[in-house]
Amino acid sequence: MPDAAAEAAAQADGPTAGAAPAAAGALPEPDPAAPAPLHVVRAPTGDADVDVLLDRLADADHLATDGHVEVYEDVHRGLRDALTALDAQPGPPAPLPSHSNSNRS
Repeated sequence: MPDAAAEAAAQADGPTAGAAPAAAGALPEPDPAAPAPLHVVRAPTGDADVDVLLDRLADADHLATDGHVEVYEDVHRGLRDALTALDAQPGPPAPLPSHSNSNRS
C-alpha cells in the first residue's frame, strides 16, 4: 500500500494536481479559441472573377476572429463591384409594347 504522505506530496506538485496522467506521445488539447478551418465546399460559379473572390473566403479559416472582417469586407466589395458591372453593361433592347386595340374606330 503506498505511503499517504508520498501520495499527498505527488498530488501537490504542479498545477495539474489530481489530473489523470498524460499518455506518452498524446497530442495536446486543441485551443477552442484558435482559428479552425470550416471546410466549406465552394462550388464554381462559372465566373472566374467571382470564383476568385469566393476562394478568398478560405483565407478567414486561418485568421483569428478579428481578422475575418477584413476578408469579408474585401469579398463583399468585390462581389458588389461585379454586380454593379452587370448593371452597367448594355443589354438587349426592351421589347416594344404591343398595342392591339382592335376596338379603335
